[in-house]
Parts: sequence; C-alpha cells; structure tokens
Amino acid sequence: MPKFRKTAETFTSGVKALPQKYFVSPEIFAAERERIFADQWLCVGHQSQLGKAGDYWVMSVADESLIILRDRQGEVRGFYNTCRHRGTQLCEGKAGQFHKIIQCPYHAWTYGLDGRLLGAPHMEKVKGFSKGDYPLHSIRVSIWEGFIFVNLAKKAAPLERVFAPLAGKFSNWNLPQLRSARHIQYDVRANWKLIFENYSECYHCPLVHPALSKLTSYDSAENDLCEGPFLGGFMPITKGNSLTVSGNACALPLGNIKAEDHRRVFYYSIFPNMLLSLHPDYVMVHQLWPQSPDQVYISCDWFFHPDAFDRADFHADDAIEFWDMTNRQDWHVCELSQQGIRSRAYQPGPYSPRESIPAAWDREYLRALKC
Repeated sequence: MPKFRKTAETFTSGVKALPQKYFVSPEIFAAERERIFADQWLCVGHQSQLGKAGDYWVMSVADESLIILRDRQGEVRGFYNTCRHRGTQLCEGKAGQFHKIIQCPYHAWTYGLDGRLLGAPHMEKVKGFSKGDYPLHSIRVSIWEGFIFVNLAKKAAPLERVFAPLAGKFSNWNLPQLRSARHIQYDVRANWKLIFENYSECYHCPLVHPALSKLTSYDSAENDLCEGPFLGGFMPITKGNSLTVSGNACALPLGNIKAEDHRRVFYYSIFPNMLLSLHPDYVMVHQLWPQSPDQVYISCDWFFHPDAFDRADFHADDAIEFWDMTNRQDWHVCELSQQGIRSRAYQPGPYSPRESIPAAWDREYLRALKC
C-alpha cells in the first residue's frame, strides 16, 4: 500500500464534512467574499488572452467590476471599472480593445492604458485641480506560469512569496506559451466549495464517471501536496494515452514532460478559485466564481501547444468533449449534494481515507475564513 494512503487515513480519522451553514448561509457567503475573494490572489485568465496592446476584458470579482488589460508597453494591468469623476462605469462590454485611451461615456474624462488621467474637459477652471491626482484606481496584478492573478486587498503578500511552494513545479509543461482552444462557462446550482471537494477525490468516479474510470483507476491517486492552499497529485493513465473520447492523444505533447509523466494526469487545486489539470497533450483550467450560497459560475479553458493548432493531427474536440461530459456529470452530483445539504435532516458525515484532500481543503478554507 503506498505511503500516501497511510497519511490519508491519519488526515481523515474522525474528520467530518463541513456543517450545513457553510453551504447555505448568506452570512457565511458574505464573509467568504470579504475574507477570501477580496483578500486572496485569484486567477482571472491567461496572458495569451490579451494578445496585443489595448486588449481588455471586464469581470466581476468580489462584487467589484474590474478591467484587465494589456498596456502599450506590454504590461498586464488591472483597474476598477470606475471613473474618478463621478464614479460612472467606464466599460459596459465584456471584452474588446481600447484604441490608445479609455474614455468615460458620461463626461469624457479620458485615461491612458496605464491608468493616468489624460483629459478632463473644463476641469482646468477648477482651482487646485491636477490630473495627476486622479488616475484610475489600480489593483494588484501578477503573472504565475502565464496565468493572470489579481488581489483586491489593501495589503497583500507578493504572489511570488505566496506561490513559492510551486516554484518550478510545472515548468516542464511550458504553461506561459500555451493557447486556449475553447472556453465554456457553466452555471452550477451548488455551493462553490462542493466543486473543490468533488474535484479533490475520485471516490465517486466509478459510479459518476464510467468513461473516465475506463482510462484511469479511481483508487490510483498519488498526492504530493497534502496540506495548505495547494493540494493534489497525479493519477496514472491505465488505458490509451490521454483522457479523450477516443483515448488517444489529441495534440502535440506539451513542453518537456518527463517520460513517466506521459502516462499521468496531474490534478491540483489552487486556493481559492483555480483547478489545474495537466495532461500530456493539453491543460484544462477551471476558474470558480461564487454568485450566492447555492450558485457558482465555472469558467473552463482547454490549453494546447501553440504549434498544435495548424497540424492535421490536432483534435481538440476529442479532449473538450470528454471533459465537457465529465464536468457536467460532476456538476450534476454537486447540485444533488446542495439539495440534500439544505435538508433539516442533514448532518455532516465522516470522510473516508480516499477523501484526505477534501478534508485538507476544508482545513485551509476554515483557516482563510478565520473560523
């Protein structure tokens, strides 16, 4: 028996799932928004999705509208979507490109892509007014392995320090160079924590995922990150050579993956909103965006080697269709869990030794929530 299973038994002995209030309480949800989603580094996308200067997208984080863009020097920046004049939202659309400037649609205050106020009609008549005093409110932005992270906290540890345990861990996949072939957003009627807990174990796989179980054994996980904000490990591919509908690789191999890793799939949760799944030929990334105690939006992207797209042997749909099916199976059982947890009869049940990672995720969650 692998050593990690003995550790798993220790981690789950006597440990139970979270009480009902953590899945249904509006007060808990409000605390999560402030203490976790407005205080932690959050994945918002990949640098390849801002291909050139002026490219931007608008998104909601912790109930705040943000603009994420690439400036004219090639730097990725983030700003609150709020004019410094009277607070009007600057951008209504979800994505696009700025032509050199950002202009408020109300009174035409105009900003550079670096956030500086460039123009403010008639304000020169206001005594003491200086454009230098009114740049857009910026947010902290940092890049990790090509993925863009933001942090809304007034004081935040640098991303490099927070992510130090992951330094170099995924460099063989060349994540910064990858490109997304498809983006799907799911609207799931379940608490966001149920998604993490479901992702972190394969105890459910034989019943819920028959196609997945044919390609990888549900009890074969070997976890190397078992405590803290980063959790997970790998599962061997036991049939075929990738997790696809056909069971075949669907694209060029990624990066400089070690020989043994061509027969493995790696699954890591990166607290609090990223799920990173690394296959030999593609990477799948989920972002979780809680909307209420019983609703979460899940954004999913499939990333491939940039040289794969123009090749005849590129079959992205082979992977995307496989995981879209598997995702929907997961979302369905998470919704069933949410419905059952709402019952007055619900009481937290004990975790099994195969659920050591969900148990560890719960501990990290409670630590972050300061409970």
